[in-house]
Amino acid sequence: MSEPHVPLTGYSAVSDQDMFRRADDVLSTLLTRRTIRDFSDQAVPQNIIETAIKAAATAPNGANQQPWHFAAISNPDMKRRIREAAEEEERAFYGGRASDEWLDALAPLGTDASKPFLETAPWLIAIFAEKKGPNGEKHYYVTESVGIAIGMLITTLHSAGLATLTHTPAPMNFLREICGRPTNEKPLVLLVVGHPAEGATVPSHALEKKAFDEIAKVWT
Repeated sequence: MSEPHVPLTGYSAVSDQDMFRRADDVLSTLLTRRTIRDFSDQAVPQNIIETAIKAAATAPNGANQQPWHFAAISNPDMKRRIREAAEEEERAFYGGRASDEWLDALAPLGTDASKPFLETAPWLIAIFAEKKGPNGEKHYYVTESVGIAIGMLITTLHSAGLATLTHTPAPMNFLREICGRPTNEKPLVLLVVGHPAEGATVPSHALEKKAFDEIAKVWT
């Protein structure tokens, strides 16, 4: 049965010029976004993290089931446990689980199994996808929905002036245990959040972006 509908709000007439200016402002902001691995231990207020999560939770999602959970962690003991578990998985990854091709692709980043940023950064946000509801009901377009929300979360945090790292050790079931989440939730991303450390660097090739014509085609 169809839900009752209510009038749309939140949109007002905007000139083409203003629309372009707004879009260009967002582009200019996002062009400065870089994934980092050198984090400062400078504190970040909890209300900033909570506001960013609220922004992420406005993401479009299948059947409005909102199939996500965000576990925001600043507790030092939990961060230590997450680091220990993540590094155990990473040692297995670099020690034989990953293919040579995969390791070659990672080589320019200079990464290894050591992940000190998991304790140094003031916040970790573990993002879980609810494949099913708490009573076993099927959820739809889960990966797509949560992926969009993660993008909006990263955009909000960057716009606020914070840096992020999307960390995805595999498997990540340890996050479910440490965060006390139910088995119907699958951990997708561990987002590291904080200020860049003084002197932080990024690989030079991270500044290179494909040309527009390489990533898009416009028909008029």
